[in-house]
Amino acid sequence: MPPRFADEDRRARLVTRHHLARTATSVGRAVQDVVAFHSSDPATPYLAAWARVGSFLASDLDRALYDERGLWRLHAMRRTLFVVPTELAAVFDGGAGRAVAAKERRRLEQWLEGVVDDPARWLADLESRVLAVFGDGLDYRTTELADAVPELAREITVGSGKWSGTVPLSSRLLYLLAMELKLVRARAAGTWRSSQYRWAAADRWFGKSIEPVEPEQGRAELLTLYLRAFGPATMTDMRWWTGWTVRDTRAALEAVGAVEAELSGSAVGYVLADDRDSNDNPEGVVTLLPGLDSTPMGWKERTWFLGDHAGPLYDRNGNIGPTVWVDGRIVGGWGQRPDGEVAVRLLEEVGKQATAMIDSEAAALTLWLDGTVVTPRFRTPLERELSS
Repeated sequence: MPPRFADEDRRARLVTRHHLARTATSVGRAVQDVVAFHSSDPATPYLAAWARVGSFLASDLDRALYDERGLWRLHAMRRTLFVVPTELAAVFDGGAGRAVAAKERRRLEQWLEGVVDDPARWLADLESRVLAVFGDGLDYRTTELADAVPELAREITVGSGKWSGTVPLSSRLLYLLAMELKLVRARAAGTWRSSQYRWAAADRWFGKSIEPVEPEQGRAELLTLYLRAFGPATMTDMRWWTGWTVRDTRAALEAVGAVEAELSGSAVGYVLADDRDSNDNPEGVVTLLPGLDSTPMGWKERTWFLGDHAGPLYDRNGNIGPTVWVDGRIVGGWGQRPDGEVAVRLLEEVGKQATAMIDSEAAALTLWLDGTVVTPRFRTPLERELSS
């Protein structure tokens, strides 16, 4: 008999495994246990850690990223920027990032056709000169690199048709070199809300070169991480989260020995063969998660924790805004007033006790932000209303 998971079982697992009761002992543990923190919006990792780690300070994540360097901000699945454990960077690269980077390099070469002779060779020469700048072991702003290698300031046309635009070459090449694990985003150029970073050579930043992992091994290890945190998950969930083909997903499932599980509504999910519940059934757990948080972005089929609340909480491209959770299910959303106050709107009745706990969490987040107003990069209908 395949294991069975009712929706409430899945929500209980989610609360425990994703530290929605603020049970993570460190920001590194929180990142590892949800596999990776989304970082396309620079504020997301900080707010995601606040929701999961007791007495979290923004400096805790800065220290893990820039001083201890146990975390790495890099592109991986679906060309998305994540914060991942440094020790697993090669897995993210082999399992997802390297294939994405190869496509990005081909695209950049295509954009350079007709602009320079032999784009691949010209780009390789430029790359070697850029990397040579980092020979002193220091980190640099983009503008400083452009001063040292003037070609980086060259304007190129990217995209096509109405989606085309002109950008400096630096914005594409540095992005690509970081995707290929040659460069790393070092300390933010501004506050923790800034999306501008200094750049450093990855091997010097971490004190060693990253040994590559073969794609098949990378996909198997990445799927193991994912199922440990997000299982049971459907084929649709896994393909969406990883960006893999059906063939690669099935091969990875076979490689890790995943087993089928019966979900509510007779849907088929997959879990690791050794996955055993702890029989925990947490109750009275209230959580405020930020936009693009890794938990709601971890599944494509979301009804079991989202209900019918997608309309006000997601944008047209499938990006989720700030959400309010009770016992592993979404019950509303939140946003910030211009004065910094965190405002909440519930989309269903949750009872007086849960409502009081939600108000308490909103007040605690307001206090933690201390007047800092965070505007999500991908805005959603409810967040816009609450922020006006």
